[in-house]
Parts: sequence; C-alpha cells; structure tokens
Amino acid sequence: MDRSRWQQLPRPPQWEEVSGYDENLNTIRTYQVCNVFESNQNNWLLTTFIARRGAQRIYVEMRFTVRDCSSIPRVPGSCKETFNLYYYETDSVIATKGTAFWMEAPYLKVDTIAADESFSQVDFGGRLMKVNTEVRSFGPLSKNGFYLAFQDYGACMSLLSVRVFYKKCPSVVQNFAIFPETMTGAESTSLVIARGMCIPNSEEVDVPIKLYCNGDGDWMVPIGSCTCKAGFEPDNGNVCRENIIKGGSAGRDEAVWADRREKGGGDVISDGIMVLGSVMSLWQQQKEFRDSPEA
Repeated sequence: MDRSRWQQLPRPPQWEEVSGYDENLNTIRTYQVCNVFESNQNNWLLTTFIARRGAQRIYVEMRFTVRDCSSIPRVPGSCKETFNLYYYETDSVIATKGTAFWMEAPYLKVDTIAADESFSQVDFGGRLMKVNTEVRSFGPLSKNGFYLAFQDYGACMSLLSVRVFYKKCPSVVQNFAIFPETMTGAESTSLVIARGMCIPNSEEVDVPIKLYCNGDGDWMVPIGSCTCKAGFEPDNGNVCRENIIKGGSAGRDEAVWADRREKGGGDVISDGIMVLGSVMSLWQQQKEFRDSPEA
C-alpha cells in the first residue's frame, strides 16, 4: 500500500506525514494532525482502494497516540481526544473523483475511536509515547472492495499504523473428515456451515458430517462423523489403513493423503507476510519506514 497515494481533505491538507517515534523510541513515519486552537475542524485521511477478497466482515487495527487536551495551555473547549473511523464500499477503484466527491461521499461510520491513554507535554518531551491499539470491525460487505476514512474534528493525534484483515477457519481434519478453509460470516456472531469430505477409505455414518465456523475463526459444533470402511482400521487418529497389507489403489490413496496432511503450512499473501492460523491480512500500512528520508 503506497502511503503517498492516501488522500487528505480538505485542501490544503491538515493531516501531515512526518517522522516520529514509537513506544520503543524507534523512528517511524506517521500521519499527524493538531489544529486544536481552531474550531470546526473536519479533516479527512483516506486510504487507497482495498479489495475485500471475498470476506464479508472486515477488521481494522489502529495504533495511534492522542495528546491530552488538559495538558495544552489555553486550549479551547473544542479540543478533542477522539477521532472517527468510516468506510466507503464500492465495486471499482475511484481514481478520478475530486475533493468535492470525497467530501460528500456516502461514508458509513464504523465507530468513534477513543484513546485508553493520552500523553502530556512532559511525556512527549521525554519521548515516552503512550501508544493505543484499537480494533474495530464492520460488515456485511458485498461489493468488490472499500476505502477507509479517518476523520479528525479537533484532536492532537498521530496515526502510527493501520492493519486491515479478515478471519477464517483453517482447513482441518476431524472425525476422519476433511473440512475446507472457510470464511467467517457477515456478523461476529455468525456461524457458517462447512460440509466435510471423508478421508480415503472411510465413509459417513448416519448423518452428513459438518462443522460450524464461528466469527472468531474457530471450528465448533461438530455434527456426524466418518468411520473406516470394512477392511480398514484407524491409525494416528485420522488415517484409515488396511488391516492386511496388500498392494492396490487403496494403499496409494492413503499415502497421498498422509503426504498432503503432513506438508501443511500457511498462506502467502501479496505483501509477503506468511499467515498461519485463522487470520488473513488484506494489507498492512505500517508507517515504520526506517530508510525513508526525514520529513
């Protein structure tokens, strides 16, 4: 994600990309805004287009710092310690729209984001920043992608990093059945049904086998099971081997399955991050570019 393509509204921009420090005193690039002495602030920072990749619910992790209004001398009552997160869903990249379009775009508000900890002038001078991490989610989504928008309306703050991701249940072998990787549903409370497929040399017992994928990317509520066919017996929990060793296709099928099961691994996404488990990143805008020139 090219940070130079993020839009800042209105013009001239009030959000600035500057060099700063994280909580470990590492030099980082951040977006910051601090117009606390001017009332009626309405400053927007917009990302580029983010493809949703089939996800119905999106999660946004934000790392940021906020200045304590009470620590600013003679600050007016319009000073804020919060900002707003919005999104705009669309089927295509909107590259030709000007300021007027974005200022009136039909954004949907996700939440007002408040800091658990704010910093004072003393903390800032000592470079001991109090970094907040907040995660919000929104959905259901149905279009090809979306834009995120951060609205400042009178805070003194820095946005250190933004991570956008979705959740999924990883492929799993349970009760002698293979369950495919499954996206979580549109709501955090959704349960998505996944049908299982019996492993080689096994068959379903009584009812169709299935699992439910919950909103956290965990499997739950198993229904039904598979069992080894006649002439085969379970081995290592989820492999059916022949009772009597003899050549044939069954032995080859089992060997192929065992090899596939042992390789495993994670998913490589476009930005080169190896993702294991149930969370898949769409992109991560980490403003920690240590080789970037100073602002």
